[in-house]
Amino acid sequence: MTHPLSTTFSTVRDLLRYAVTRFTGAQLAFGHGTTNAYDEAAYLILHTLHLPLDLLDPFLDARLTTEEVDAVLGVIERRVNDRVPAAYITNEAWMHGLRFYVDERVIVPRSFIGELLEDGLQPYVEDPEQVGAVLELCTGSASLAILAAHAFPNADIDAVDLSAPALEVARRNVHEHGLDERISLFEGDLFAPLPERRYDVILTNPPYVNAGSMQALPPEYRHEPEMALAGGADGMDIVRRILSEARNWLTNEGVLVVEIGNERANVEAAFGGLDLVWLPTSAGDDQVFLIQAADLPT
Repeated sequence: MTHPLSTTFSTVRDLLRYAVTRFTGAQLAFGHGTTNAYDEAAYLILHTLHLPLDLLDPFLDARLTTEEVDAVLGVIERRVNDRVPAAYITNEAWMHGLRFYVDERVIVPRSFIGELLEDGLQPYVEDPEQVGAVLELCTGSASLAILAAHAFPNADIDAVDLSAPALEVARRNVHEHGLDERISLFEGDLFAPLPERRYDVILTNPPYVNAGSMQALPPEYRHEPEMALAGGADGMDIVRRILSEARNWLTNEGVLVVEIGNERANVEAAFGGLDLVWLPTSAGDDQVFLIQAADLPT
């Protein structure tokens, strides 16, 4: 179906200006790969036109066909009218140079743990090449499991999710990244489906959004699976279970790394007696904590 404005615009610059105006006027929420209307508009336009995502300027004044303009306008209208995250429109998300397939079976990958994996969790992991076994809980799209496979080149990775549909997405990403031999996927509730073994590193970006915050989520976030976001009254329901069991699955020198978003106050209220190390990320030092195996409850 032809968009009524298809003949109004002729260049990428025209569409970029229009998209930014529409996104700003609609008061869209961002945070699924971009943080503002301009970056989101540029990404969606470049992706729709099959242009390099990091090269906007050379194409700004390129004249487009009516069909190309119509395709871009359709994407802009879907983003505004349906309030769906851009990643679900393009079926892709990028983390640290790697592309992951995503759809509404999984939350859009955006974990700050990815930053910490760039140097293999050093200095908390002395030698990333000596890490032999890594576990990711609540894996979703398997993005962190895949990043962990790069960070710890000699490790076998196990990844668990309760959602069978999410694991279908994870399986696709693992295969597309050529990691079928190194990443094993398990369906089940946290540690329950795993064979008995010990891990050097356990990673998790679990459901942690507290009940009040869940009620206030913008529409974009409500397109994501609720079970991957909602963490109970204080956001700590799943985190409590992970901390109570993790010691049984870690090696003596192992570490547990947990992302908790904006819930640091609730973490400290629930686990103030534990020796938590808050790790620095681009969003500050209150998004991710680490705890050594020896400091976990037995």
